[in-house]
Amino acid sequence: MSVDNGAARQQADETVLVVDDEPQIVRALRINLAARGYRVVTAHDGSAALRAVAEVKPDVVVLDLGLPDMDGTEVIAGLRGWTAVPIIVLSARGDSSDKVQALDAGADDYVTKPFGMDELLARLRAAVRRSVTSGKDEAGAVVETSSFTVDLVAKKVIRDGEEVHLTKTEWGVLELLVRNRGRLVAQKQLLHEVWGPAYDTESHYLRVYLAQLRRKLEREPSRPKHLLTEPGMGYRFEL
Repeated sequence: MSVDNGAARQQADETVLVVDDEPQIVRALRINLAARGYRVVTAHDGSAALRAVAEVKPDVVVLDLGLPDMDGTEVIAGLRGWTAVPIIVLSARGDSSDKVQALDAGADDYVTKPFGMDELLARLRAAVRRSVTSGKDEAGAVVETSSFTVDLVAKKVIRDGEEVHLTKTEWGVLELLVRNRGRLVAQKQLLHEVWGPAYDTESHYLRVYLAQLRRKLEREPSRPKHLLTEPGMGYRFEL
């Protein structure tokens, strides 16, 4: 991760995180953004991008989908687990299916390479304006309960000072509940987002996995304080 504070501060004072592994693209964006007063932070893979958002808290993210360690849609999904920072996808993938997948994952806009710098800058300004005017409070990346701590960036859970091993599916269920904390998450939504649309009626999966999570995380699994069941409706995470 690198930072360019830029000498010229003509129009903006926002921080932009550029996530791309193509040096030429990164250089062009750094020069053009810094010249317009933006503070530029760069990351060359998905893991670095997730850390950078947590550490730097940028005003907008410009994200390539073809990253060396993970697909950009995974980065979007990971960020949307805890932050509403505007995300503009900048990708060579022009198929409508790629655009739909990125937007469904939580991207705010999509620009196809090769791109016009003026258009990208206009979209970036619009994304920052929407973010400022929405005034939406962001949930923290680290969520603490009286029993355990969930780190949505590092994708891990700590209990009594030690990391708790969760399977990919257990993490998927927990993450969805945590980022909707305080709100009821319907059974169908959980099944659809964690297992896929073919499993929308397999409610017994949820009973099994919620029981496993309670055994691993709750002080008293039979009397859970954080992973709650709303009979016949769904589940809810409470601090």
